[in-house]
Amino acid sequence: MKPIAILAAFLLLGALPLTGRAAEMIAQDIRADMRAADVVILGEIHDNPTHHLVQAEAVEVIAPSAVVWEMVTEEGAQRLLQKAASDPEELSEVLRWAETGWPHLSMYYPVFEAANVPVYGAMVPRAAAREAMERGAATALGADAARYGLTVPLSAEDQAAREADQLAAHCDALPIEALPQMVAIQRLRDAVLTRAVLSAIDETGGPVAVITGNGHARKDRGIPTFLSRLRPGLKVFVLGQSEEGIVSGEFDIVIDSPAAEREDPCKAFEVQN
Repeated sequence: MKPIAILAAFLLLGALPLTGRAAEMIAQDIRADMRAADVVILGEIHDNPTHHLVQAEAVEVIAPSAVVWEMVTEEGAQRLLQKAASDPEELSEVLRWAETGWPHLSMYYPVFEAANVPVYGAMVPRAAAREAMERGAATALGADAARYGLTVPLSAEDQAAREADQLAAHCDALPIEALPQMVAIQRLRDAVLTRAVLSAIDETGGPVAVITGNGHARKDRGIPTFLSRLRPGLKVFVLGQSEEGIVSGEFDIVIDSPAAEREDPCKAFEVQN
């Protein structure tokens, strides 16, 4: 990772207001950069509650015309258009959140609350993910594949780096032959997120905020690389979020937080093996 400013969010968490929101987690100069962008991509580690408080504050700063969600399906976004939700339980029901496998919606609810604007769903359906594994990302994306660059293989060096990242992310427990499939799914998700961003820009005029994991946010291989290919005139700002100073990839800025309390994720692979 290139040298980058890393701001410690936990230093700003001294006294939380009654809403549970931290004040001024995002510095003023970063706020100005966010407001100047057409697209602001807000990375996260999915199960870190502080990361979602940072995202909520960022959304308030940006005042976007739309928010693209990695965690919401297109169908879920359409249902939300037809039925407004007034609390986490109702929103979870409308989006069928429990079926998605993401952390509890209450963790993400501050972000939804921060922006009363259209939601664009960019979650890849399981069937499409399976197709990407079996037949490649280009086939799964369909007619847009060439325009998004999915018909062009990655360089050998890039492919190897991404496979190594996938192996590490899965506790070195995946069979080697599965790694190209995991990279294909990741590229498909990048492309689907990008497609939703462009739809949001075209339909609302922007600015657009994106809620997604750090892996899709990173400037060296995620959504920003697709946007620079497809819409080079867009001004894109990327926020990454780390735990204890650790993050992979390139971002415009990184905000650091304490690690979330969680069980060792590698235990699941030990049980399987």
